[in-house]
Amino acid sequence: MIALIQRVSNAQVSVNQQIVGQIEQGILALIGVEKNDAQANADRLLQRLLGYRIFSDQQDKMNLSLVDINGGLLLVPQFTLAANTKKGMRPSFSSAAAPVLGEQLFDYFVQQAAGSYHQVQTGEFGTDMQVSLTNDGPVTFWLQV
Repeated sequence: MIALIQRVSNAQVSVNQQIVGQIEQGILALIGVEKNDAQANADRLLQRLLGYRIFSDQQDKMNLSLVDINGGLLLVPQFTLAANTKKGMRPSFSSAAAPVLGEQLFDYFVQQAAGSYHQVQTGEFGTDMQVSLTNDGPVTFWLQV
């Protein structure tokens, strides 16, 4: 699984001009599922995501995690993260999970996140979403397990 995470001061995701998920300070995580992923990948990615130290401490060092700052977590499914862009002029999605598996693992990921952490919001799998954010830093990382 893949997560493109961004430290944000605020973020929201809308479907049909209706906000379906919104956070203040925290992490916006775009989540991609690859065809060989399983629940163990989701569990490991969530562990890393919640504990990844990307927030500044009093000395302005990235030493604090999302849990440490009690920030929001906005999870947005994004199958395009699994694209192969190494050659040609069009991305290949051959490594992306089939939609059924992708939705199952994203839903599992969300359930595990909500069971482990209290400030979880989400986008909607398989829909056209509009994502707005204020990237704080900017700080953006690619996590893959």
